Amino acid sequence: MAPNPGDEGPTSLAEAWARRAAQQHGLAYVDLSQREIGPLVSQLLDEATCRDLLALPIALRDGVVTVAVANPQHPDLEDRLRMRLGHPVRLEVAPGDALEQAIDERFEIPVPAPTDRPRRQSMLGDVLIAQGAVSAAQVDTALHDQGATGARLGEQLLHDGLLDEAQLLRALSELHGIVAVDLGAIEPEAEALEQIPEPLQRELRIVPLLVRGSVLWIATPDVLSPDARARIQATTTLEPRELLAQASAIDLLQQRMNRESYSRTATSLLRETTPDDSGHVVFTKPQIGFFVLLGIAIAVNAVFWPIMTVTVLVGILGIFHLAVSLYKLRLVLGSLGAHAGIHVTEEEVAALDDTELPVYTILVPLFREAAVVPQLVRGVHSLDYPMHKLDVRLLCEEEDDETIDAIRSLDLPPHFHLVIVPTSLPQTKPKACNYGLLQATGEITVIYDAEDRAAPDQLKRAIAAFRKSPETVACIQAKLNYFNSEQNLLTRWFTTEYSMWFDLMLPGLDSANAPIPLGGTSNHFKTAELLKLGAWDPYNVTEDADLGIRLHKAGLSTAVIDSTTYEEANSDLPNWIRQRSRWIKGYLQTYLVHMRNPVRLWRQMGPKGFISFQLVIGGTLTFLINPIFWGLTTLFTLTQWDVIRQLFPGFVFYAAIAQLVIGNFVFIYANIAGTIHRGYFRLVRHALFSPIYWGFMSIAAWKGFWQLIVNPFYWEKTEHGLDASHHETPAAAPQVGAGKSS
Repeated sequence: MAPNPGDEGPTSLAEAWARRAAQQHGLAYVDLSQREIGPLVSQLLDEATCRDLLALPIALRDGVVTVAVANPQHPDLEDRLRMRLGHPVRLEVAPGDALEQAIDERFEIPVPAPTDRPRRQSMLGDVLIAQGAVSAAQVDTALHDQGATGARLGEQLLHDGLLDEAQLLRALSELHGIVAVDLGAIEPEAEALEQIPEPLQRELRIVPLLVRGSVLWIATPDVLSPDARARIQATTTLEPRELLAQASAIDLLQQRMNRESYSRTATSLLRETTPDDSGHVVFTKPQIGFFVLLGIAIAVNAVFWPIMTVTVLVGILGIFHLAVSLYKLRLVLGSLGAHAGIHVTEEEVAALDDTELPVYTILVPLFREAAVVPQLVRGVHSLDYPMHKLDVRLLCEEEDDETIDAIRSLDLPPHFHLVIVPTSLPQTKPKACNYGLLQATGEITVIYDAEDRAAPDQLKRAIAAFRKSPETVACIQAKLNYFNSEQNLLTRWFTTEYSMWFDLMLPGLDSANAPIPLGGTSNHFKTAELLKLGAWDPYNVTEDADLGIRLHKAGLSTAVIDSTTYEEANSDLPNWIRQRSRWIKGYLQTYLVHMRNPVRLWRQMGPKGFISFQLVIGGTLTFLINPIFWGLTTLFTLTQWDVIRQLFPGFVFYAAIAQLVIGNFVFIYANIAGTIHRGYFRLVRHALFSPIYWGFMSIAAWKGFWQLIVNPFYWEKTEHGLDASHHETPAAAPQVGAGKSS
């Protein structure tokens, strides 16, 4: 029996009839005055259909649209709704007058333009306190901290962990009188997306959602600034209106909508803009022709003058090896006793004003590294940099469910962003970095590996270094070293090599204004310059070294600073060989790419840069040459074979002896010097036996050379987490340096 209009409960006859209809048809009754209706969901049906059927979509969940209707007996109601919505439907009954009012509000009553909105007198802090999100004391503390950090109140509370994005969004919605929306189940209209170019959407962190009349509804994490509004209006004739949404949800929606285009850009940007610098082709046709002709010439000469041919080859290889050794000795000596690179003092770091620091993007490529995610988060939180100015992008391959789940389970603060890289070839670290860079918001971008432990003030040191450097400095390379340097003999050798390379060799290249092959992590870039260069080459397995060469070719430079990032030294020999073979393969690939036109490279680099490139990047060939000389020496010692004696007449013999003595001396001396320079005195005795380590390098080199021919783009994954209990930064190591090409 229906209640009378004057009874308690229903307040109108329409409501009474609606309740009765719901009961008769086994449907739920909905009070539209108490039901929050998403503005986008309600727009799933056009106005004519809503008025004809007296129906209004009020929710979308798990692919089912809930529709409020006044008359559930309307002919073919469910079928008509299902056909127009393209989704299964669930009916709920609402009073007809309430439905008409709701439809009027959705389609007839205009939302006030931003300039027409009544000005709210209450501040954000007052709204948050009134909503019970934070206490007055917490707001007072955040307001006090604002003076030091330069953050807005909402940002300060958010990054202090006192507020979550949903709470901040509700407060901003009330404060500005703008509807907040959940983007989880929304598919933006194509017409809306076409109004604003995608790069501008990324830059402004907005998503156009729908067009209604002359209004373009846009999802944004905050009220649009006058500048952002002007830039949007320059691209469309429609009037932009805001709908508030969580910044993280906007990021994820942009990734979902632009999945294919982002992936294509990450893979092909360099190849399409500067094809001559892309490693997507290992050997060009002219290079193949050159090597074929060279092989034929050697073979023909070997048939007619076998001893002479081999003697000349041995002489050339010996002289090249000697030149590489002498050049490296010069670089090492140039770094001793002088401060190479850019020196940043503690006073210069302390003098930086946090309120004036730029946004810093941190790219962290991850693949099957779920176990180190908590350590990674702790490392980022240990950085001395305003959290609201960090843009940390965790780059995960789509297939890596374990790492993705580990990140999601941590409920990370808003400066962390999960970026899921779609599966495509080549599946490499540089492609993942390119993908993550597309949404980066930082003026400066740095790469860290998952296990890296950067010096807490490294970001500020890099900022100070950029500010005191010439405009042409586009990259600051920090040094790298190992926290498990004394785990076993291999890690000790590995540490002596890193200490030499990043404490002496790279600063030496810096002082000589020569091209610097970057390490695989802790290189800090001016983001704009990085994008101009086409970012990283996804086809190069030592994308860092390649990018360092391209920087130099473009007239830009890299500087080295005294700040150390500690990481894990490879302690397992087979794993180390896989890692080193990839590095050597990448160096050989880099050499081939940039030597496609030697004359042009000479002009781009100048004589000094060109020669340095031949001896540093091309010098990787010495790892392939070494076994040849070792084999000849061993064979002659055992057999006294006269043929070998004939290969080393006069000048060639003395050149070979010089190469043997000087080459080994340089390698041992440089490793000892680097170890002492860093303060690892206990490792000096291990540096004396570096030639054994050199032998392992040659094994890896020949493996990498073979892979360059048969599988050039294969990224051999380095397993981490083998360091057992060696988790503390070595106390003996001063904060001065070392590095890698990961």
